[in-house]
Amino acid sequence: MSTAILIADDEPNILVSLEYLMKREGYRVHLARDGQEALDTLRRERPRLVLLDVMMPLKTGFEVCQELRQDEAIKDTLVLMLTAKGRETDIVKGLAMGADAYMTKPFSTRELVLKVKELLDGAPAAGAAA
Repeated sequence: MSTAILIADDEPNILVSLEYLMKREGYRVHLARDGQEALDTLRRERPRLVLLDVMMPLKTGFEVCQELRQDEAIKDTLVLMLTAKGRETDIVKGLAMGADAYMTKPFSTRELVLKVKELLDGAPAAGAAA
């Protein structure tokens, strides 16, 4: 069975292009258009990884990441922040909130695919003993 990934971004063009890219790489893809939908989908679908935008309606990516890390059921989900907020303070904040990695937009699709594979290959499978 293929690995599930959630893409959370409020920009439709980014959702479509990332969905295509991740499906082409063989992942099962779920989509969320705002922070609350991202949390709901995380809890319902339990994807292994979330590509998380910072600036979204209802809840920011920072808030989603923080809530995710505090929820026993989904706290082991890998988080790759994918955002236009590229200042050093934003990166530090994202990592401090619990992100596993941080990439800024615009990004190279090749680099994104490599980072996703690196995160998934380096992490124990969901439910596996650490």
